[in-house]
Amino acid sequence: MRSLLTYPALVWKFSNAWIVAYSETECFRSSALFPARFLLFLRHMEIAAIQTHGLTRRFGELTAVDDVTFSVAKGQFFGFLGPNGAGKSTTIKMLTGLLEPSAGTVEILGKPFSASALDVKRQIGVVPEGMALFGRLTATEYLHFVGRMYGLDRATTNQRTEELLEFMQLANETKKLVTDFSHGMQKKLALAAAVIHGPKVLFLDEPFEGVDAIAAGMLKAMLQGMIHRGATIFLTTHVLEIVERLCSHVAIIHQGRLVANGSLEELRAGVASTLPGAEGGQRLTMEEIFLSIVGAGDQQESAQELSWLA
Repeated sequence: MRSLLTYPALVWKFSNAWIVAYSETECFRSSALFPARFLLFLRHMEIAAIQTHGLTRRFGELTAVDDVTFSVAKGQFFGFLGPNGAGKSTTIKMLTGLLEPSAGTVEILGKPFSASALDVKRQIGVVPEGMALFGRLTATEYLHFVGRMYGLDRATTNQRTEELLEFMQLANETKKLVTDFSHGMQKKLALAAAVIHGPKVLFLDEPFEGVDAIAAGMLKAMLQGMIHRGATIFLTTHVLEIVERLCSHVAIIHQGRLVANGSLEELRAGVASTLPGAEGGQRLTMEEIFLSIVGAGDQQESAQELSWLA
């Protein structure tokens, strides 16, 4: 509560009435300015879209994700980065209920996943690492199934299926089985299935892999539109240019542990301050930030060349 009330002036429209607060002191002096239901509204605004605390996953002796704690605010386009094997996909599987944490907690939209799994799953969309499509269905049949599973009525499901197939450039593939789709076509179908119910939180694991440049541009525009309408997107990808273009906040995981978390500008400033030769006006790319944080730059310098390619 206090973080929202410390701004010099707050102007909110609530229940068709303007409520103006000039300072924290004035807010508490006049109960008329902040009725109980308005305080409840402010508390609701503080609820994170995604919240983890001490999230851990072990596979025997291997700790794939180790005590990861972070928060993603509603409406953020959040990039979750890391080298191969760092724990990105394992983290997404725990955030979406596909994998049980060994320790720690996950909350989605303020609800503990372990206690409200079914309710939470109705409000999220997921493009998982392996896509998990039903190969013996057509694209239309698959989207009809997914839409009905999410509780959409038949008319809404049919309408959204038609729009999605047209948008994803799959409208001419209605008779082809999903198993016969190219990898890029399957990726577009998986994304269509993830958004057919209008999720409040969307989890994407390498969504642009195998997608052609034209379709990738369309998908980026769609995702940015979702953000503008208030959705939250959690993205993992190795294409750092996409992160730099789309994401407002980034977290980096390395060897199972969270090593960086903040806005792009915060990460830029933090990394620039550690570089001895960095100029004040230097604007680091996401690749430079990433390599500096995970320490890959030192590995590249010391890497041995292959004898037959030297």
